Amino acid sequence: MPARERDPGTPTAVLAEDEPLLADELADLLHTLWPQLHIVARVTDGVAALHAIEEHAPDLVFLDIRMPLLSGLEVARRVGAGCHIVFITSYDTHALEAFEAGAIDYVLKPPTAGRLLTTLQRVKDRLQQPAADLRDALSRIPPPTPSPRPHLQWINASRGAAVRLITVEEILYFKSDQKFTLVVTADSESLIRKTIRELHEELDPLMFWLVHRSTIVNLHAIDSVLRDDRGNLSLRLKNRPEALPVSEAHTHLFRQM
Repeated sequence: MPARERDPGTPTAVLAEDEPLLADELADLLHTLWPQLHIVARVTDGVAALHAIEEHAPDLVFLDIRMPLLSGLEVARRVGAGCHIVFITSYDTHALEAFEAGAIDYVLKPPTAGRLLTTLQRVKDRLQQPAADLRDALSRIPPPTPSPRPHLQWINASRGAAVRLITVEEILYFKSDQKFTLVVTADSESLIRKTIRELHEELDPLMFWLVHRSTIVNLHAIDSVLRDDRGNLSLRLKNRPEALPVSEAHTHLFRQM
């Protein structure tokens, strides 16, 4: 990627970090410690980082080492000597290897003002020089092992004109409702656009069970398991009057009950 001509008075950067709160914290610190730095793009995955770098040709990119789609190390390999790079990481090992390979520096999560100030001083010293080409050195660093996706902790659900934040502990069950999914708590019903399949992949399987192709139930919400004359199972809930049918494909979950 061709290097662009840089105005020394207005250095530019792309911030690539997939944790929104951490990205906000880092952006605020950068604004405080280096007000002249202009963040031209904030992205949350490696592919978007490549696009932002190609579009804006920044002087500097802050790259989270562990990102969806492409890791920060892979993005740096593809960028080559296109811009200066600072890695963001929770782990010292890859950061030190990348730093030794020629990156300007690294920022450990969570960022601190003192450590970031040291990094920015190194950045300012290096911006007057051509960016290092990290491709050969980074090719010898093994990619970071993927971290497991955290389980869903809350749901943003519509209730009329309002959007309610519901923690998963409050939710008794989810039920498919045509194009939407019904989110049921002890005292409310709301709609979300996530499908039962998506929820099944994102919820903690030790807490939420798929009991029907259209229903996921919170195990903590079950009062008792009922069996009718035909052997069909249904679930009685602690804080709701309705019973939830259990499909034949999922009756094995309750054999020990």
